[in-house]
Amino acid sequence: VAVKKMTLQDEMSEELAVNEIVVMRDSRNPNIVTYLDSYLVDGELWLAMEFMDGGTLSDVLGAVYLEEGQIGAVSRE
Repeated sequence: VAVKKMTLQDEMSEELAVNEIVVMRDSRNPNIVTYLDSYLVDGELWLAMEFMDGGTLSDVLGAVYLEEGQIGAVSRE
């Protein structure tokens, strides 16, 4: 299990957090992290989700150089 902590400082961050929960909750796809539950803790939203070894996608993409066509293929998948 992994926990993503999100600070809810303004209305926009609350809306983004709700959208993320809805997408994860309603998506059952082997390419999307499985959403387990969410908790409000001291003004932070904690999202409990499936743990994916290897780090975040943005970390992986930042570590390598990809050409435009390769970026498109990764995004499509």
